[in-house]
Amino acid sequence: MSLSLFLLFLSVWLNYIDRGSLSVAAPQLSRELSLEPQQMGFLLSAFFWTYTLFQIAAGWLVDRYDVVKVYGAGLALWSVATALSGYSTGFATLFACRLLLGIGESVAFPSYTKILQQAYPEHERGFANAMVDVGTKAGPALGTFLAGMLTVGYGWRTMFIALGAASAIWLIPWFFFAPNSRGFTKRPAGGPGLGAIAKLEIAWATFLGLLCYNYAFYFLLTWLPSYLVNERKFTQTMMSVYAALPFAVTAIASLVAGKLSDRRIAAGEPAADVRRRFLVVGLVIGAVCLPAATVENNVVAMVLLVAAFVGIGITTSNLWALTMTIAGPAASQWTGLQNAVGNMGGVIAPVITGFIVKETGSFHLAFFGAAGMLLLSALIYGVWMRGAGPVRWPGAASS
Repeated sequence: MSLSLFLLFLSVWLNYIDRGSLSVAAPQLSRELSLEPQQMGFLLSAFFWTYTLFQIAAGWLVDRYDVVKVYGAGLALWSVATALSGYSTGFATLFACRLLLGIGESVAFPSYTKILQQAYPEHERGFANAMVDVGTKAGPALGTFLAGMLTVGYGWRTMFIALGAASAIWLIPWFFFAPNSRGFTKRPAGGPGLGAIAKLEIAWATFLGLLCYNYAFYFLLTWLPSYLVNERKFTQTMMSVYAALPFAVTAIASLVAGKLSDRRIAAGEPAADVRRRFLVVGLVIGAVCLPAATVENNVVAMVLLVAAFVGIGITTSNLWALTMTIAGPAASQWTGLQNAVGNMGGVIAPVITGFIVKETGSFHLAFFGAAGMLLLSALIYGVWMRGAGPVRWPGAASS
């Protein structure tokens, strides 16, 4: 693994620590600031409002400017937003910080797509994408543990400030050891625009498939700590450990699935078919196991929750690699559009969950709803996208 790929992995890890930090602080923070579940739901959702809104602009930026610098600027902005969260005095200021965090992190996935697509050949992208995906799971895993310990020992304000400072430090090695972007095309010759992508039925399949998947994933990312503390009655310290475990297992599953899919493609199997099969299997595993995690016994529930996260890991190592394969030279802008639509799942899941918990006093219905969304995603990728391959763009070579 190259140093630049390791730095990219590290940045994704920091990305997901910072976006998930509010979830870790939520049990303590909501008591101190006297926040109702509905307010907490809106705070957990606020990040996704701007993150989703700025996706299209982010895809445009990384296609026309130096992706290394664009990504560095976004990371600097989200570091500041995380640190400022530690100085929040109430709902309004914390809400503003979460909106700013979403703007900064909006450049992330279009940048990852640009870098991985142009720096790695098709048969190596499963592992490269898996490394990025490991960051999305290692962030909540180790991040939940570290942030939880910081919150227990020093309070939620110190936790936010420390995480923001840690992210800012990453910028130093990035500008020395980032991938050489001189050979990257700023916009592929004859490449399609946003309008051409939006007219494709297959594009909307990827958009909606991601939306359904993201609903479930961001429900877990934002509400899992509160679920463990408020419904399972775990202490803050226990939550820090048990909320981290599923994400750690997911990271391992993602790496294994990414490597296995790469081997099949290197052996000559069609890339799109391989990627799609892996992610559909993962989605079905998650859909089956997630509702079972509501059983009364804590040990059984955690085992089933971990099993559901294994399915999520199998899915995500191939989800974005499939987009790269199908989109070809339009990958960066396609990713921006896909994230813009797909992250509506992150916008609505925390809010809907907040209302469900307030009205029912339980997370059970929320878990069943998330499982249904995973199953719907599996149908989109497995049925609607059956047989789909790389798009043949007029006047542009496929990659």
